[in-house]
Amino acid sequence: MYELVFWKYLEEVYLNHQEVYEAILEDEEVQGLEELPTQVILNRLASVFSKWDKVDENSWESPNGKGAFQVLATPTSIKIDCYGTEGKTMDLLVDTLEEFKCPLYDPQVPQRYDEMYEVE
Repeated sequence: MYELVFWKYLEEVYLNHQEVYEAILEDEEVQGLEELPTQVILNRLASVFSKWDKVDENSWESPNGKGAFQVLATPTSIKIDCYGTEGKTMDLLVDTLEEFKCPLYDPQVPQRYDEMYEVE
């Protein structure tokens, strides 16, 4: 399994990314995170992956058997668990969340990719 985790900070809030990630895993509320339009994001993912088999409300499986993913949404975070998913599929998931200006935290590295949203 490969995890992709997304959240947005409120303006002028800077927290330890790893601690935020761990709190999200524990289903703890994190002060300083922005509310996300989770239903809109889920609808967008369903649209982007409309050719995939929808296993349940939050899970998709590739029609060619090359991977699956499950989306776990809270009001302030989106966690996507990828199972045997190809890199280009994970890129598409990341790109879809970027539409909502919601940067990726990759806990496997661990690194947060929010440089593109920082204002000079």
